[in-house]
Amino acid sequence: MARETAYIVQSFSIGRGTALKADRQIPCKSADAARRMAERLAATMLGVVAFSTSGDAELGEFDDQPTILFKAGKLPDAFEG
Repeated sequence: MARETAYIVQSFSIGRGTALKADRQIPCKSADAARRMAERLAATMLGVVAFSTSGDAELGEFDDQPTILFKAGKLPDAFEG
């Protein structure tokens, strides 16, 4: 199967103590759609990030580092930097 790009929005809420809890990922059809969704969620969520990753879903092989499209608020270390 060919490589394809997935556009994902991931929001975070407060978990136990000060830990972040990942909410359900939201798949989007394009980078612009992911960015717009993340911008809307940023107003109500503790943290939100929109990113893309490319790979072969059939083989389960994806890029090690996602491409960040938008980020706001408090995020796990993996999305900082």
